[in-house]
Amino acid sequence: MRAFPLPSLLIAGAVALSTPIVPVVGRDVPASSQQMLAAKATRLGATEVTATARADGGVTINGRLDGNQFALAFPREWTGDGLLYAHGYSAPGTPVAVSPDPVDKGPGTGALGEAYAQGFAVGHSAYAKAGLGVEAGAKATARLRDLLARMGGKRLYVMGDSMGGGIVVTLLELYPRAFAGGFARCGVVANWQDLLRRLIDMRLAYNALTKGTPYALPGNQDVRHDAMSSRPPAGTPDTAAQAYVFGQIAKVGMPPLALWTAAQKDPTGREARIVHAVTEIGGFDYDAASLAYPLVTAALGADDMATTAGGWVHGNIGKVYAAPSLTAEENAALNRDIQRVEAAPQAIAYLRKWRTATGRIEVPLVTLHNRIDSLVPYAQEAQLAAAVAKAGRTAKLAQFTVPPTRAPLPIGGIEGYTHCGFDKGQTLAAWNALRVWVEQGRKPDAELR
Repeated sequence: MRAFPLPSLLIAGAVALSTPIVPVVGRDVPASSQQMLAAKATRLGATEVTATARADGGVTINGRLDGNQFALAFPREWTGDGLLYAHGYSAPGTPVAVSPDPVDKGPGTGALGEAYAQGFAVGHSAYAKAGLGVEAGAKATARLRDLLARMGGKRLYVMGDSMGGGIVVTLLELYPRAFAGGFARCGVVANWQDLLRRLIDMRLAYNALTKGTPYALPGNQDVRHDAMSSRPPAGTPDTAAQAYVFGQIAKVGMPPLALWTAAQKDPTGREARIVHAVTEIGGFDYDAASLAYPLVTAALGADDMATTAGGWVHGNIGKVYAAPSLTAEENAALNRDIQRVEAAPQAIAYLRKWRTATGRIEVPLVTLHNRIDSLVPYAQEAQLAAAVAKAGRTAKLAQFTVPPTRAPLPIGGIEGYTHCGFDKGQTLAAWNALRVWVEQGRKPDAELR
């Protein structure tokens, strides 16, 4: 990672142009700031570059880096600050793309728009693949960081959600001088091996406890493979591909939600004990979303996990499962009937590399997590704090905890705990706390106001 940006490029005067500009490439000096930015990005290795004037006088640059789509928005009076966003996990088969407008249609609950209004260039990059993408996301975001630095970026930050939060920690650990600070929301910030263990154990237990019932997951029952593929047929347009993926999510998600509905009718019945057992085994709360989201992720992501990691990612040979909600006889039956699988050593090594946090951070890191999260447990925050303390870097970590939120699930209409359930005020308070910390050296306290 290079940390020597070229001189800052001022982009005043762009407001006069309101349509996309085809970049001028070569030795001629472009006449407009849009053309200048586009040509500069092209010279620095970007392809398919276009520039579009924003209504506020800024410029948005779209293109590709190493084949990955990216978008960068530069304010009219840019002085070199920048904020890049790393997106989270998407089911395999999801179109690999990001919004072409990182300001008005960008992610992060308004953080990118707030930073842009504060004079920051903001942007994000697609990854080379959907699914498990810590490595792909870290590399794509690092490339975008280098491009922005060479276009004039000086003080650059990185933020991300969920898997993207883990990518933030990864980038800060791998490239300690590349960013001024990091902001990770609801992130897998400490240990991917731990998270996948939880999700896969839940699928293993669910398969054993619902076998032969109307609540069994459809398709393949071998947890080392997808229950059914979420990848649309080759050549499917992106809009149809997204609909296909959502349809597969619904097919896998409906049986657990049907089980949850039945459990609510008889809180002491067999269905309720199964829900309790499966969520207990994963370390989640007794909740519809905390049951369905992990199961859907494990059931539609297994093939991608194994392919990405170079082998199967979780082993349970000899493990004894014990759920307090089950009787001794039921626990014995669970351990007798549960599928036994063995992890591949190379896959475990991969997950340690991409990523188990070392805690060795050199710049301020702010994290934000709901106390209860239906997909990434709060335990990730405790594990990160322990790793950072062991590395002697606690002075560089500020962790904000906010209450859990609930909302209707995308399928079934049942309410459950959210994943990344933050409002704009919480997000902007954490972002501005990071800015003050970096710019003024004042570490924030542990509460958002």
